[in-house]
Parts: sequence; C-alpha cells; structure tokens
Amino acid sequence: MLRSHIARCCFSLCLTLAFLLPTAAWAQFDNVQPDEAKSAAVLGSSKTMKYQVGVKLQAVGGPCAGLVATIPVPADWPEQTVRLADEQITPAVQRVGYRMVEGTVKEMMVSVPRLNAGETAMALITVEVERRSASPPTETDELKVPRRLPLAMRRYLGPSPYIESRHGEIRSQASKLVRDVETDWKKVETVYDWVRDNITYTSGKPTNAVTALRAKQGDFEDVTGLFVAMCRAIDIPARMVWVPNSAYAEFYLEDADGEGHWYPCRLAGERAFGEMPDHPLIIQKGDNFRLPDRKNPVRFVNEKLSGKAVRGGGKPRVEFVREVLGG
Repeated sequence: MLRSHIARCCFSLCLTLAFLLPTAAWAQFDNVQPDEAKSAAVLGSSKTMKYQVGVKLQAVGGPCAGLVATIPVPADWPEQTVRLADEQITPAVQRVGYRMVEGTVKEMMVSVPRLNAGETAMALITVEVERRSASPPTETDELKVPRRLPLAMRRYLGPSPYIESRHGEIRSQASKLVRDVETDWKKVETVYDWVRDNITYTSGKPTNAVTALRAKQGDFEDVTGLFVAMCRAIDIPARMVWVPNSAYAEFYLEDADGEGHWYPCRLAGERAFGEMPDHPLIIQKGDNFRLPDRKNPVRFVNEKLSGKAVRGGGKPRVEFVREVLGG
C-alpha cells in the first residue's frame, strides 16, 4: 500500500452527471507507454515481482450507471519493464483500456454501464515487473545543465504542488550552496548532501518544501520535494518518482553530445546519489498534473470513480486494489 498521503487521495469518490472519454483513449496495455528520455545510468541486477491493481465495485441501495474508474498502473521505463500477466474481468465490465496522463502516468480505465442493486463488478490485472538497479556514471565532469528544454520538460523547472521552487528562501539557500561549485553534477550533489545533512527525515503528515526548509525536518515527500525544489531553483530539472510507501527523486543533465539523461537519487533512507542500488517498483513519475476534474494541479495522479446520476439510484461501493504480490 502507498503511504498515507497517496492513500487518502486514492480513495476519493467523485460522482458527476457525465464522464466523457474519447474513443481513441481506450488502448491495449502494451500500446500505451511513456515517451521517456534515455538513461545514462549503468543498469545492473534485476528483480522481478508481481503487482496486482484494479477496482471492485458494488451497487448499494439501488442501481448505479455510467461508472468509469481510472487507476494508475506501472509503465515501462529505461530501468523497468512491465508485462501484463493476468486479467480478472467480470461480465458487468464493458471495457478496459489504457491511456497516458501528460506523458508520464499510465492509467487503466474501467467502464461499467450499469449495476443493479447488490450487483458487483471487478476488473483486476496482474503485471509482472522487472526492475533493474542503476549505477552512477563513471565520468561526470562533462554533464551540464541543459540549455534548451522541450516544452514538455519545462514543467520540471517550475513550481509544483507543495514544491515551491520559486520561493525566495529556497532560491536563496540553493544559490548560496552552489555559488563556488564548479561542475553541474557537483552542484546537484552539494544540494543533495545539504538536504540529507540538515533536514531530518521523520514519519508524519506531509507538508511542503518551504515548511521542511524552515522546520529542518519533514516526511519523505517533504524531504524529497525540497531537494527537487532546490534543484529547480538553480535551473536543474528534477522530479519526484513515486514507489510503494515512498518516493525518490530524479535530476536531469545533458552529456557532451547534448543528450539528456535522468539520474536517480534517494533522499530518505540510505545514501544513493546518481544511482539506485535497490529495485523499487515505479508507480508513476512526475509531480505536477492538471486533471480535467480538478481546479488545481496535483502532484500525484490518484484513483478515481465517476458516474451518472440515476433517479432512485444507489451509491457505488468502491475498493481500489494495489498490492505487490508476495511482498
């Protein structure tokens, strides 16, 4: 199960008068993958695990109609390969498909046209995930801050929900740290070590990057978010990577040929800069998403259920499933 912040978001239930999806969005599992930059990290050992994800629905107190559930599912990344291993879909489910949200979050979409009172529907998939470890590059002196970023990448330089990269205190602290540091790789590492040495990782309710900086402590989201904010404050693209029960960060630099690469680093837990020695299952990457039903952007795409109003109808009881099998 994901940590409390994610879990609270994941069980939101939104009933609307209508939920329209373009027909083209309903694609097969293997046909929907992120368009990701290459990774210069040296991939090492691999671990294969199974992950079950999906939704269970029941109509309570009357019929329910036009139900559409969306659930984030693991996608392929340079360090992760996902294969659909099994599907459990009951007859009440009309359609199951997949789409990408802003290029980095893969969503499973489940359509249930109608459930009579007491009737149930279920759509569960089991995926086999091969996750590889990553070692840091051997040569880092020529890695540079990118001069020009594609439009889709610019979100990783600006502020995100709870990641206030343009806040004066964050910009001042980050600039002061790297003022006399020569290489861009070393600048990121200086910020990384400062956050780990000065911000205490605690277990508690997530706040935001500014609060973590002032209080000198924070939840894993706060500590990781502060690092991301400070990188962006000195024009280095960075983002959150969400895994079960935690998150780590990635930063983006270009090599001598102008090729950009993402490099992982773990803020909460054992030191891991420019590398990922473990095999955490990646749920989604990114921290700034604009969704059609949300007024403000969110930093994590949560599970959601929508449906049509039915005269004399009941309410759907929903259970979202997300579980590492055997783990």
